[in-house]
Amino acid sequence: MFSIAALVPSPPMLVPELCGRVPVSGSDPDDPIVVLRTAALAAAATLAATADRWIVVGVGSHDRIYGCATRGTFRGFGADVVVGLGPAGAEPGPADAQLPLPVLIAGWLREQVAPGISVRARLFAADATAAACSEAGRALRAELDSEREPYGVLVVADGAATLTVKAPGYLDERAPMVQHDLDAALRSGSRAGLAALEPDLCAALLVDGRAAYQVLGGLFAADPVDPQVRTLYQDAPFGVGYDVSVWQPGTGR
Repeated sequence: MFSIAALVPSPPMLVPELCGRVPVSGSDPDDPIVVLRTAALAAAATLAATADRWIVVGVGSHDRIYGCATRGTFRGFGADVVVGLGPAGAEPGPADAQLPLPVLIAGWLREQVAPGISVRARLFAADATAAACSEAGRALRAELDSEREPYGVLVVADGAATLTVKAPGYLDERAPMVQHDLDAALRSGSRAGLAALEPDLCAALLVDGRAAYQVLGGLFAADPVDPQVRTLYQDAPFGVGYDVSVWQPGTGR
């Protein structure tokens, strides 16, 4: 049974070792990286407290499924931090240095908050149509609702990477308004707002998480009302839109 979803972004800086340091007591609470990391860990912990079976949703170059034996490394991002979608066995397989970032981030969060559980990941093609993403979300919901055990969905997705001149994609004057509308949809759980995201415009503005956001909307499409959302973080400290939130089916009351 589907019970809860959590949304987190995918910046590698969530992993302390990639910032040139490891977590220490007394870390600056005003450091934007610390604030974002704390929120992401809180969202993942909430997911783990509700469901010990997770499906990860992210975006990649093409559709692909990753099983719980998947292991990867952040070596390409600056440190050989190895993570996995399940507990390592007696003879763990090699760590994939090319594992997509959403899967790596999901593996890192799993190890931080629920190292004993195993999860699966599904990446959806970045160029998937809005209708296909919504239908994929509906199908995933039906699949999870057919199970007796509670399931959670961890969505790993980023907003526009063109919000400032220092952003990875530089500044695009169209990006702030698109990000504003996306932020509003995410805060309110607006399924219509997520469905309205335009794939071509989002691609131009480097809204890399567009497909995953629309799968998230589809996940709640069968409910009579929009989901209840608790937003833990929403900002763009490095010119990229980030959202951390927890989503549950609305009651309609």
